Amino acid sequence: MFKTILIPVDVAHLDTGRKTLDVALSITGPEAAITLLYVMEEIPNWTDLDLPPNFKENSMQTAREALESIIDNSDRKIDVEVRAGHAYSTILKEAETMNADMIILASHKPGLKDFFLGSNTSKVVNHADCSVVVVR
Repeated sequence: MFKTILIPVDVAHLDTGRKTLDVALSITGPEAAITLLYVMEEIPNWTDLDLPPNFKENSMQTAREALESIIDNSDRKIDVEVRAGHAYSTILKEAETMNADMIILASHKPGLKDFFLGSNTSKVVNHADCSVVVVR
């Protein structure tokens, strides 16, 4: 049985985040620790001058609130984490840190650039040390 589940969610696509959370809730027992994770891409230092004060902090708080909105109806304890970094490497690092048994993430239909560069989902699938479920 899987006991520690990491669910990376793109807050721009909360509908797939809900769907992914539903999958996690349906395949795990009530004792499973579930964590929703949003990774905000790092903002280059040279753009700091053009951004409003506290932009990063406000964006991270908005992302946290968005993730919390998809767990409102769950009676299970679900943690929410927001990190800054590159998506796939931060997801893999977080999974390792929390000793995740499984990562459950959503995937979109790949575009042409994904076939050449590889999407975050495929990078996680190829490099994760734990089981990975991809929800489409």
